[in-house]
Amino acid sequence: MNSILGQFDISEDKVRRVVADTIAGADDGELYLEYSESEALMFDNGRLKTANFNTDQGFGLRAVAGEATGYAHSSELSESALLRASDAVSAVKGGYSGTLAAAPARTNRHLYGDENPIPSPSFAEKAKLLQEIDAFLRNKDPRVRQVTASLASSWQHVEILRADGQIVRDIRPLVRVNVSVVVGEGDRQETGSYGMGGRKGFGEFLAEDSWRFAADEALRQALVNLQAVPAPAGAFDIVLSSGWPGVMLHEAVGHGLEGDFNRKKTSAFAGLMGQQVAARGVTVVDDGTIAERRGSLTVDDEGTPTARNVLIEDGKLVGYMQDRQNARLMGMEATGNGRRESYAHQPMPRMTNTFMTAGDLDPAEIIASVPHGIYAVSFGGGQVDITSGKFVFGCTEAYMIENGKVTQPIKGAMLIGNGPDAMHRVTMVGNDMKLDTGIGMCGKAGQGVPVGVGQPHLRMNQMTVGGTRV
Repeated sequence: MNSILGQFDISEDKVRRVVADTIAGADDGELYLEYSESEALMFDNGRLKTANFNTDQGFGLRAVAGEATGYAHSSELSESALLRASDAVSAVKGGYSGTLAAAPARTNRHLYGDENPIPSPSFAEKAKLLQEIDAFLRNKDPRVRQVTASLASSWQHVEILRADGQIVRDIRPLVRVNVSVVVGEGDRQETGSYGMGGRKGFGEFLAEDSWRFAADEALRQALVNLQAVPAPAGAFDIVLSSGWPGVMLHEAVGHGLEGDFNRKKTSAFAGLMGQQVAARGVTVVDDGTIAERRGSLTVDDEGTPTARNVLIEDGKLVGYMQDRQNARLMGMEATGNGRRESYAHQPMPRMTNTFMTAGDLDPAEIIASVPHGIYAVSFGGGQVDITSGKFVFGCTEAYMIENGKVTQPIKGAMLIGNGPDAMHRVTMVGNDMKLDTGIGMCGKAGQGVPVGVGQPHLRMNQMTVGGTRV
């Protein structure tokens, strides 16, 4: 694609001068330019219910002075819009005299090429495939009452221009496939779902064996829940499955390790650098460099190359995730975690792909070690208080463990705890670490960005479970 910078109605040199003048005297800043395309189709209740295609482009101009930030954005790439933004942003300096921070390190790595995943397959082929998924599930089991299948894709081109004239470009494809099923017997209805995706084309996800697997998994989970009994309440030893259950780690621990919360001392982990914040054997990493994963980027939204950042090592807190502003104010290095939803948003410290590394135990051994407990295979929604670390997560697929064996499926189980405390309750770590299937979305301060989560099987002793059966 042609340069976004070249889309302004003034010369690139003029744009560069305006940006340099705007940021002069500040500590940091940049012009963030974005062009994006997105498409989404949803087949629901036997028909194509929604189909959307959108293109957007614009810029965000920022100057950082100490803890203060001036930010303005526009979807209009014109001289007048840029000058209005410059006037607004420059106000943050107000007599401030800073020293411009050094630019981010350069990288020759490019995680993604220019290929846009939206055109292939065609719109008609996508709609036909969604219809096939619907028919496949309805013909497979008479208990299927509703099928929702969706395809979503986007292609984003980003350019970041700094005051010294350095410019960084990144291409970011993204696709997702999701299948949800409602099954019923009599008056009882239950749901199941399965999603998959990544930063690549639709290819492998739309192969027949792939979408059939997704449909079968959604149906399997729904049928399991149809046989589930109400979850008990109380304190139980818990075994978490590998992969997507890492969303609990993301929420209960990951957000608390973002730089802004620690600089402001509002995180439960603030001031604990170098201390034991989890059980020995627990190592947590945030890695934005894993090709084709949902949270992976060549550079973050400030132009800093992404990296593999170890946050907790053998239970000790050894690092935070940082954008440039919070890293500078804390006397630390930026880690490639400055992310934003779009040009209309300021960057802030955000996760990329956050996971716990593998241990050396067989998952079957972990389950067999529990005389009476709960096996949590998948989670749905959850809530976390960053300051206290308290969390609540709902299980969408869970079972009782009795005498070391997985038995009756249960429904309505809520896992309740405190992030730092929960990490000390980890007693066994499996050898089967895996990342989720490519469905993660993270919200913070009103901004959503795609992320990855992951972990191996874990045993956590005496966790509080909320349920409806005492």
